[in-house]
Amino acid sequence: MGVQQHVRSLWKSPKASLPPRYRRDRMAGWRREPVFQRIEHPTRIDAARRVGYKAKQGVVVVRTRVRRGGLRKSKVHMKRKPSKAGIKKITMGKSIQRMAEERTNRRYPNLEVLNSYWVGEDGKNKFFEVIMLDPAHPAIKSDKQLGWVSSGNSHRGRAYRGKTSAGKRGRGLRNKGKGAEKLRPSLKANKNRGK
Repeated sequence: MGVQQHVRSLWKSPKASLPPRYRRDRMAGWRREPVFQRIEHPTRIDAARRVGYKAKQGVVVVRTRVRRGGLRKSKVHMKRKPSKAGIKKITMGKSIQRMAEERTNRRYPNLEVLNSYWVGEDGKNKFFEVIMLDPAHPAIKSDKQLGWVSSGNSHRGRAYRGKTSAGKRGRGLRNKGKGAEKLRPSLKANKNRGK
């Protein structure tokens, strides 16, 4: 088993793999940091590489924290059918990961979000590491895999338009075929009936 596979297997069940005290101290340290913390190296090299990270100039990794929770809906005691009470089967408009990507993009307006991945959570916060690219950097422009981000304006504001991996998941674009008829070209084009 290579190093990448070993790291990936550890992160599949972090509670079982990492000692509780180590995880607790790490979260406590991250909570004391600013909301947006630029870091030198990814915490999860396997996840970072999987979503497009390269250790080169023009590629920036930012750790951010976002609040947890939401979707706790109280029961409405007005005379109505239980199915119409509006408690179950209500999905988020946006996942917390997408919120993290958008906020990071607002913090660094000259960079573009490539992708992000989960690195931890405690009782109040979720922590994500967001991989960002500098479209104006010569090293990015000349890169075969990442150079597309510098071409034209079609990649501006990827995070806001649901173009990242987490954004596509939220738009339902991981589904194809039967049951996914109202997801393309977009949810809006089908009056949000696909979600």
